[in-house]
Amino acid sequence: MASYSQLLGRNITVQYRTGGFLLPASGTLVADSGRSIFLEQHMLVRGKQAYFRWEIPYQYIHRLEEVSAPANQSVPEDIAETAPDPADDADYPLSPLARAANASGSPSLISFPQPHKT
Repeated sequence: MASYSQLLGRNITVQYRTGGFLLPASGTLVADSGRSIFLEQHMLVRGKQAYFRWEIPYQYIHRLEEVSAPANQSVPEDIAETAPDPADDADYPLSPLARAANASGSPSLISFPQPHKT
C-alpha cells in the first residue's frame, strides 16, 4: 500500500537524506509507487515552461508535510524578458566560460596554430 497516496496532486515540502546531508525539496506529489515518491516542480525559464521531476525513496524521507502555498516559483516576467537569449549570441556553441575568456581578451586554454601563408 502506498503510504503517501492521500497527498497526490498536493503541494508538499519534504526533507530527505542523501549521504550525510538533509536536503529540502518542494513540489507537487505526482506519484507514489509504494517504495518511493515522485515530486514535480514547474518553472518558467526564459519564457518557456520547464519542469523538474525527481524520485525520493521512502527510506530517505526524513520529514514530509503539505504546504498551502504553491510550491512552484517562477521567474518574474520582467526578469525573463531581459535575460539574454543564447540563440542571439554569435558564440552560442561556446560554453559560458569560453565566451567570458573571449570577451576578456585573455588567451584561451587551447590555442590552435595559425596556418602558414604561402
